[in-house]
Amino acid sequence: QVHLVESGGGLVQAGGSLRLSCAASGSFVSIGYMAWYRPAPGKERELVAGITGGGSTNYADSVKGRFTISRDNAKNTVFLQMNSLEPEDTAVYYCNAVITTGYSLGVPKNYNYWGQGTQVTVSS
Repeated sequence: QVHLVESGGGLVQAGGSLRLSCAASGSFVSIGYMAWYRPAPGKERELVAGITGGGSTNYADSVKGRFTISRDNAKNTVFLQMNSLEPEDTAVYYCNAVITTGYSLGVPKNYNYWGQGTQVTVSS
């Protein structure tokens, strides 16, 4: 079993900062792409920021320059530093990770995992 556990959400005033964390636990071989998502109009969830195992990052246009994603591979943890928060950033933020749980005949067994979500509320 693999679990993703998020923390760091809360209530903050506009212009403030929060740092989200998501730690993977359980039995697995490696973690690939890790990302943060949030609900969006017309979509179930939109990508906020993502990071590969090698450290390459990508961001939604709406958060570029304000949010920074990073990871600690030794601790199987991904972070989202959120600065200059706006009321429009209010949402439940979900952690996502592609995790290799093993190999079958040399082929990696990759699965997509989600955390339970952490609420971020930005007041105006």
